[in-house]
Amino acid sequence: MDVLTLKLDTRTVTGKKVKQLRRTGYVPVHMYGSGVEPSFHQVEAQVLRRVLPQVGTNVPLSVEIDGGKGENVCFVREVQRHPVSEEVLHVDFLRVDVSQTIQSEVPVILTGTAPAVPFMGGTLMQPLQTVLVESLPMNVPASFEVDVSELDDFEKAVYVRDITIGAGVTLLTDTEDLIARVSAPRVLEAVAVEAKEDEAAAEEEEAGE
Repeated sequence: MDVLTLKLDTRTVTGKKVKQLRRTGYVPVHMYGSGVEPSFHQVEAQVLRRVLPQVGTNVPLSVEIDGGKGENVCFVREVQRHPVSEEVLHVDFLRVDVSQTIQSEVPVILTGTAPAVPFMGGTLMQPLQTVLVESLPMNVPASFEVDVSELDDFEKAVYVRDITIGAGVTLLTDTEDLIARVSAPRVLEAVAVEAKEDEAAAEEEEAGE
């Protein structure tokens, strides 16, 4: 796996002065985890804007500390953003031991076109956006792709059991959890409900005779 590298500078500014740090184009960050003491650093905001979308929270990142020695394989564990501008305010990096397994939430990406959407007017629903896996840090999948091209009616669905899992990765999410299905248009749903109600009423009348 090709691992991105992020270089951090030592941060001496803390508390209320951090606002001044952000005004200069830097973001305060925190690194903690296996084999290290918690430490406080800073990195250019424009660098984070480029790196964060590529790694999410489940892709390992090689973090280099200014003046430090050794490799730090980290995962992004928390990103604080401004509630209005969504600018990154703070990032937590979790350092991991590459020889120890970890649990990670991996995104599920739907591919293909579900025929029941264009031909039957349905809406593609994806109630499950991520699945939980366990693996060594360097084996964590970036994502899982699930093909929905078999969803040609409102009865078919895709479940966690349909995901293809690679070697060295253990799936922890229930395999019967629903990933995606196509829901019927509301008009059809209303007709189906009405039909069931009529059927139930007819059965009650027959029972009363």
